[in-house]
Amino acid sequence: MAIIDDLIKQIKDESLRKRIQAEADKLTQQKKFGLVFENHLPECTPLYEVPVKVGGTVSLKNGSIDELYIVKDIQGEQVLCVSKGDGQEKVFTLKDLVTTAEFGEPIYPYLQFVDSISNAPDSDLWHTLIEADNYHALQLLEYLYAGKVDCIYIDPPYNTGARDWKYNNDYVDSSDSYRHSKWLSMMEKRLKLAKKLLNPEDSVLICTIDEKEYLHLGCLLEELFPEAKLQMISSAINSKGTARDEFFRVNEYIFFVRFGNACPHPFPLNDEWEGNIKTSTTRKLRWGSLMRSGTGSSRSDSPGCFYPIFISEDKKRFCGVGDVVPLGTDRHTVKVPEGQIALFPIRKDGTEGRWQYSKDKFVELQSKGYARISTQTRNEASIRYISAGWQKKVENGKIKVKGKQEDGSLIFDDEDYVKEFIPNNQWWISAHNATEFGSKLLQNIIGKRFDFPKSLYAVRDAIRFFVADKPDALILDFFAGSGTTLHAVNLLNAEDGGQRRCILVTNNEVSDSEAINLTKQGYQPGDKEWEKLGIARYVTWPRTTCSIKGKDINGNPLKGDYGTYHDEYQEVEEELKISETDKPVRGKLYRLRKNVPDDEKMSEMKMADGFRSNAIYFKLGFLDKTAVALGRQFKELLSVLWMKAGSIGMCPQIKGETIPKMLILPDNRFAVLTDERDFPEFLEKIKETPEIETVFIVTDSEPGYREMVTKLQVKTSYQLYRDYLDNFRINTGRK
Repeated sequence: MAIIDDLIKQIKDESLRKRIQAEADKLTQQKKFGLVFENHLPECTPLYEVPVKVGGTVSLKNGSIDELYIVKDIQGEQVLCVSKGDGQEKVFTLKDLVTTAEFGEPIYPYLQFVDSISNAPDSDLWHTLIEADNYHALQLLEYLYAGKVDCIYIDPPYNTGARDWKYNNDYVDSSDSYRHSKWLSMMEKRLKLAKKLLNPEDSVLICTIDEKEYLHLGCLLEELFPEAKLQMISSAINSKGTARDEFFRVNEYIFFVRFGNACPHPFPLNDEWEGNIKTSTTRKLRWGSLMRSGTGSSRSDSPGCFYPIFISEDKKRFCGVGDVVPLGTDRHTVKVPEGQIALFPIRKDGTEGRWQYSKDKFVELQSKGYARISTQTRNEASIRYISAGWQKKVENGKIKVKGKQEDGSLIFDDEDYVKEFIPNNQWWISAHNATEFGSKLLQNIIGKRFDFPKSLYAVRDAIRFFVADKPDALILDFFAGSGTTLHAVNLLNAEDGGQRRCILVTNNEVSDSEAINLTKQGYQPGDKEWEKLGIARYVTWPRTTCSIKGKDINGNPLKGDYGTYHDEYQEVEEELKISETDKPVRGKLYRLRKNVPDDEKMSEMKMADGFRSNAIYFKLGFLDKTAVALGRQFKELLSVLWMKAGSIGMCPQIKGETIPKMLILPDNRFAVLTDERDFPEFLEKIKETPEIETVFIVTDSEPGYREMVTKLQVKTSYQLYRDYLDNFRINTGRK
């Protein structure tokens, strides 16, 4: 209906317009089940760097971007245009027009170098910021990384009714009756592309939202990702609450959409993560009763788990295990060896229960030292054991073994151990406060340039639950805002030595108030004075460079510390025994305490230290298909090839207009052959350069390409420019 309404507004005959509108209104009264929203007129994108030319599509820089015109003639600064809506001719000034891409047109994107920062010249790790409409950037990323992204974290506009986001270059506010459907239409298009980027075997999409759209977003996610596991978390971000004419809002919601084997990773979290619901998150190893309790705990529920365990009369040693006593057979008929006691799973009230495990499983458990004899709870002995989870921690070395008891059970040194657990779905974490660790932290870096940034630690924590065991993860944020996600990835890498790579995408829109002031001064979108105040150039990139260098926007060292989990050595004094028969002595030793939580930290990471990291800033541009096919824009495409090859090392650049016949780039681990006639020389150079993992070959011959690739025997290869052109021609129908 939204498209119909938009088209009705273009009808010049007022009487006819009203009649058609009345009939259309009747259709909107029909109720539908499920998530139903309008498909609006397709989004358009201004291409300020593309010259206005005859036959091209344009719109007014300060007008509605979906009011499109075809350029008929250009005479100096005067441009004759024909409206695509009503066919009328109009004359505009050249400087007031911008070339515009319509939804559905094939695009051929490239990455124009803007800036870079290198604080780790010996590192291959390079993060990327792409200034672009995120839909077009996602199209490019699909070409580069389809099925390769480990984690997508996005913080889209919340659609609160304030002038906080645009659809087709116009602000959407609370007076817009199609506010929700425009938001859903915008999100659907981008999430469909995001799905193609995620690794279907093991990846996660994380999306934050508040109460204005969480119901709609949840339904949309279920509809788009039926194969995924979906969970919503409530996270407190402002303990004081946001004052409105309703209950104060202190939280927001986080959707976790998990694909394949993705699941949250347990961590040694501090007490805040337990919340008010205390679960079995004890920080010390626990010996539990071998006798089952609760549901299914009777002898008849599992007859195979009713058997005698023989111990010595002094209750200090295991002596063996008897056969299972069949259901209906009196346990007292079991013959007990002389000098031994038979223990059965008997409840306090005298009724017969069952052991946790079968006879064979218990024998294995006891042989490993995971079962012990206990006389602490009553005069009669009982059997206790450690669960499979604790056994795993012993076997992987997280809990140390320092000896054995007389009954063969292990003696553990669990003083160093900090309990790891997955938290509940209500997060009330002080470090997630958006005011203290979002707004104030960002203001400390670049001044007051951005409203409502996320807490750095809120983003870090959400991501690390899923990439802690992926030190080389690829992480994407295509609603980058102030750049918190890249900052969080750098912090996470610094904490655990990872080499995770982050790609940020954001447009370069200025704020509403800045746009008004700039317009009053006579500036338009695309002007240098306008662009330098856009979010990418004024906020996202400055934050990225400053946080990496450890200096604020004025060049002064950053103040404060990063709260981190870390390892520490602690001096302790205790009784030491070489064996059970030795006399204990007092002595000092140093214990390694791994992953000490924030509230116990004894050292901190200084913000002024910055990060050993590199980042590069590109602006998305668009190429002419014919020029690409003829090989005339190789220079512009080199940055795209660099990203496709893994963004390893500093992005290479070609100076001058001459296109080299080949490029061998061992530091970047890729090579390009631009003239297939030089393949023999290229082949020899590749053989001499084992660092090369990816090769691009420019050729129109499919058989010739296959023959060359067979001889090269490299890890990955692509045919240019066919691979590039085919990808974006196929993606023409972007609906």
